[in-house]
Amino acid sequence: MLAYTVRRILVSIPVLIASTFIVFLVVVNAGDPVANFATSRQPPPSKAAVAAFSRHIHADEPAVQRYWNWITGVLHGDWGPSVQPNLDIGHDLFTRFRVTVTLVAAAMIIALILAVVFGVFSAIRQYTAADYTITFFGFLFLAMPVFWFAVLLKQAGIWFNEQTGSQFLGTIGEKSPYLEVDTAWNEFSDRIGHLVLPTITLALVSFASWTRYTRASMLEVLNSDYVRLARAKGLRRRTVMVRHALRTALIPLTTVTALDIAIILGGAVITETIFQWHGMGEMLVESAATVDVYRTMAWLLLSAVVVIGFNLIADLLYAVLDPRIRYD
Repeated sequence: MLAYTVRRILVSIPVLIASTFIVFLVVVNAGDPVANFATSRQPPPSKAAVAAFSRHIHADEPAVQRYWNWITGVLHGDWGPSVQPNLDIGHDLFTRFRVTVTLVAAAMIIALILAVVFGVFSAIRQYTAADYTITFFGFLFLAMPVFWFAVLLKQAGIWFNEQTGSQFLGTIGEKSPYLEVDTAWNEFSDRIGHLVLPTITLALVSFASWTRYTRASMLEVLNSDYVRLARAKGLRRRTVMVRHALRTALIPLTTVTALDIAIILGGAVITETIFQWHGMGEMLVESAATVDVYRTMAWLLLSAVVVIGFNLIADLLYAVLDPRIRYD
C-alpha cells in the first residue's frame, strides 16, 4: 500500500506540472492586466508607472519564463505578485481556503450520508412508492441549476427570518459582522446559521446524482452470487446488507465522489457569490475580473491539488471496501 501511494504521488507530480503549464498559458493570454491598469485609473497613470507595473507583474517576460519563475517561487512559498497593491496571495488564498473547506466539507458529508441512506433504501424497496418518491426528488434536484437553487433558498431564508422574527438563517456572509459575541456558543450558533443554506444548496445537488449511483450499484450487488450465498448461509439480513452488499456497492460512489470534487468546487464558487461568502469563490471572481494572473493561478493550483488528492484517497479506499483489491 505504501509503495503504491508513493508511486501515485510521483505520477501526479508531472500531471500537475503539465496541467498548470497549459492553464497558465491560457490565463496569461486571457486578458491584458497592463492595459486594464492603464485604462481603469483616474487620472491615467504615466508611461513610467505603466512600465513599472508591467515589470512588477512580470508581464514584460516570455510566458515560459514567467511560468518557471512562478512555479519555482511557489515551492519557496512565493505565490507571485498581485495586481492589487500590498496583497499577499498566499495568505489570502489559505485564509479563503479555510472558509471554502468548511462549506464543501459540510456539504459533502451531508450529501454522502443522504446518498447512502436513500440509495440503499430505494434499492431495497425497488418499484415501491418510496422508490418512486426518492427517484422523483433525485431527478428534481439534479435538474436544478445551482445558481437558481441558491437564489431560491436565499429568498426562503429571508422569508423564514421575517416570519419568525429571528436572524437564525444567515443569508449573507459566513458570519454576522455586527454580532456581539459574548460566548463561544453564540459564535458557534451564528456560524451554523450562516452555514445552513449554502450547505443545503451544495449537498442536495450532489446528493441527487450520488443517490442514483448508490441505488444502481446496490441493486447489482444484491443480485450477485456471494450475497445470495450469504443469505443461504442464514446470516441476518442486516449483516448481509452492511458487511457484504453495502461495502462493495460503495465503490462506484467513492469513484464518482472523487470525480465530482471539481464540480463541487465550481458549485461552491457560485454558492459563495450568491451568499456573499468571502471564500475561494469570491477570490476567483475577483481575480478574473481584474485579470490577476498569479492570483487566478493560485486558486487553480490549489484546486488541482485537491482534485488529485481526492482521486488518490478514492483509489486507496477501494482496498478497504473490497478485500479482493490489493496494491501489492
